[in-house]
Order: sequence, then C-alpha cells, then structure tokens
Amino acid sequence: MTITETTFATAAAQAAAVRSGGLSAVEATTAALIRIGRYDGLFNCFTALMQEPALAQAAEVDRRIAAGEDPGPLCGVPFAVKNLFDLEGLTTLAGSKIHASRPPAVRDATLVERLKQAGGISLGALNMDEYAYGFTTENSHYGATRNPHDRQRVAGGSSGGSAAAVAAGLVPLTLGSDTNGSIRVPAAFCGIFGLKPTYSRLSRAGAYLFCESFDHAGPFARTVEDLALAFDAMQGPDPRDPVCSTRPPEAVLPQLERGIDGLRIAVAGGYFQRMGTPEVFAPVAAAAKALGVTRTIMLPDVEAARASAYVITACEGSSLHFEDLKSRPQDFDPLVIERFLAGTLLPANWYQHAQRFRSIFRAKVRELFEEVDILLAPATPCPAIRIGQPTITLDGVEKPSRPNIGVFTQPLSSIGLPIVAAPVFQPGTLPVGLQIVGAPYNDAAVLRVAHYLEKMGVACAHAAIGGNAESTPA
Repeated sequence: MTITETTFATAAAQAAAVRSGGLSAVEATTAALIRIGRYDGLFNCFTALMQEPALAQAAEVDRRIAAGEDPGPLCGVPFAVKNLFDLEGLTTLAGSKIHASRPPAVRDATLVERLKQAGGISLGALNMDEYAYGFTTENSHYGATRNPHDRQRVAGGSSGGSAAAVAAGLVPLTLGSDTNGSIRVPAAFCGIFGLKPTYSRLSRAGAYLFCESFDHAGPFARTVEDLALAFDAMQGPDPRDPVCSTRPPEAVLPQLERGIDGLRIAVAGGYFQRMGTPEVFAPVAAAAKALGVTRTIMLPDVEAARASAYVITACEGSSLHFEDLKSRPQDFDPLVIERFLAGTLLPANWYQHAQRFRSIFRAKVRELFEEVDILLAPATPCPAIRIGQPTITLDGVEKPSRPNIGVFTQPLSSIGLPIVAAPVFQPGTLPVGLQIVGAPYNDAAVLRVAHYLEKMGVACAHAAIGGNAESTPA
C-alpha cells in the first residue's frame, strides 16, 4: 500500500498494512497530515492539528513493530476527535470562544487514551456546534463545517467536523458525541456510519458534557468493521466517569459475521413514517426489504418523548453555563445563546415532569423490546440543508430548520438505546441515513444488522473530495 492509496483506506486496512510492514505508521500519519493540509480548507473540519505529537506517536508504533511487539488493533491508524474531548497539550474549546482562554488539557480524555493504547495516532481536534447545542455545525466563532458531498450544505451537528473529516477521506476514524442526535444526524448528512452506543457504555471522562442525562460518546467510520474495531478498543469501566458502566467489555467485532440470524426486526411506524421528506423514507424501505422485515411497530408517546428531551436538554445545558450566561452573554454563539437563556427560564416542575415522563417512556419502549430486537427508522427528516437555510417543511408545515433536524433522533435519545446510523443512498444524490435501534446493551445486534446491510450492498459509505461522490474502495 502506498501513501496515495491510504486516502480512502479503512482503519482496518491501514492497521493491517502497518502491521505487515507494507506501510509504516509514520507514512500513514504523514499522508493524513498532507491530505488535511490540502483539503481541509474546503470543509473546515479541523480546529487544531497536533503534527509533532502525532508523528512521535507514529514513530513509537513503528519502533514497537520493529521490536516484534503488537501495538494493538488500530496500529498506525490516524484519528481525530470532536473538540470537546481533551487532548493533552491542547485547550478544549467545546466549540466556544469562552473556553479559548483556558489552559491546555493536562491529560487525554479516556477514549483518546484507549484509542492510542490500541495503536491509533491522534491528529487533532474537530469543529462542532458551540457546546454541542446544534444540528448543523454552523459555528459563528470557527466557521461552518461544509458537507463534502455539497459544500453549500451543512455537515450536520453537533459533531459535524467529525463526520465530514471521515466523509472527505481526511482520516478513517473520528470521535463524536451524541445528546439528541449529534452522531446520527451528521453521519446521515455526510453519508457515513456512526455509532451511538448504549448510554454509559463508553466513558465520557475528559469530555466537556452538554447534558449529563443524555450524553453519549461514539465513533464515525466508513465501514461497520471500523466502528466495531474502535468500539471494542474503547470499551470498559472507567473510575474517572462515575456513570460509565461496570459491565465487562463485550467484543463486538467477532460477532459481525453472525449476520441477522435470530434477530427479530421491525419498522418503527406512525410518527417515524410521516415527519420527513419522501427521500428519507427510502432507506427504511430498502433495509426492510433486504432484511425480510414485514412487521411495523408503533412506539408510544413519541412526540411527548421529544418534548421531554427538549426540556431536559435545555435545563441541564443552561444550568452548566449559568455563570457565563450572566457574566459573558456577548461571548456565546448567537445561534446558541437564545436556547440557553430560554433554558434558564423553564420552571423546575417542567424538568421534574419531563424526567418522570422519560422514566415512563423508557419502560414502555423496553416492553416493546420483549417482542423485537431491532427497530428501523429514518435518521433525519430531510437530506442536508443549505448553510444558513432558515426553515424546512415537515408533514406539510414549515418549521425552523435548526431545532427540527432532530425529529427522528431526539425521541430515542433520552432512554439510552444503542443506535447505528447507516448511509443508504446512491452516488450522485445527497446522502440520507437509517437508524438501526436496539435494546440497551444490545450494541452487538445493531452493528450486526448494519454489517449485514453493508455486505448486501444496501448500506454503503461514499467518500467525497470537493463535493464529488466516489465509492469507498473495498
């Protein structure tokens, strides 16, 4: 494998090439840095690069291989992270101007540490909506991240830089966070795979949180195999995050080849079949056909679930930033501050009611998972909107675009379900995506279904440079 051939190589392929000696980790890292320097100006994915530390990490991987050691399953694979994850020596911006004056992080976030321990090479930080409060990554401080399939359109958010960097072929693997859809929306808009694991399955230590009740961390990649590689490397209890599950890690990668045997799969009906433009329902139909699914299940009280998620998000997010909202309101992103200010005004009993409803909704949905293992639903109500587009029309009603991009992701966010966002679209068209939803701690099942659809050719990521879609090589 040559340096130029690593442009659209998967993480698994790059790790195999480095391990076999066909490519050095320094070469793989150098190639990624060259690509970023050449193309990131088109997309605005990165807010910071850490070239010297990255090359030093790569040289250490090469030294270990030369010494006959195994650096890990991600040996020599370049990756980058949403800029709310701590990177040692770099100030963690969380998309904000306010944090820019803070001192550099003294330690990597736990998930960054674990990816590096698996042999990965940390390249830097990626653009996002300020404090993760948005679905578009139109950041007023650091600029909008542009969709690699059409640079006039948003990349989605709040992990827009993470998704666009993978879709543009800058790196094969990135990290994002998902509160109300911040992994699933950009994965769908950019035409790649994203995993929101079960709540608490991956540590959030060293990540600047937005909403304690909902926040998840997870990977983006162009293949399900790469998602599973990263997920397996990052699993495990973490005393730094008291919410992190103490369950022992469950290796997912070996389970992918089990396919869909034994899995009961249904389509989410009702609300999930009417709140979008026609093209976003095609992935659900295509997946259902490939999987032989004929059953439709109605989730209860979905609109109320979305409303409760809104209330909890607004209350917890505004509480976190209350002092800065009082003393530095002018330094917040204008696209974000109004929602934070509104959150400070919500009555406490609204928050209490929302949390009570959340518990009821969780119990009802878990009852449904006694009947099925997997639900299929659209990921977004429309393909990527244009940068600055103020409204979208959903179910015949014109609505503000930014808060309504999450109509299909938000209702499922509050109850901690594992979900893969899978791209199902044709080259030359704008990406749209599918949510593959499982019961808590059934992360392996959602990845198995995504992998099966990928093998069937139904789900397929497409990388794009300069807005020209091109199929990812096998």
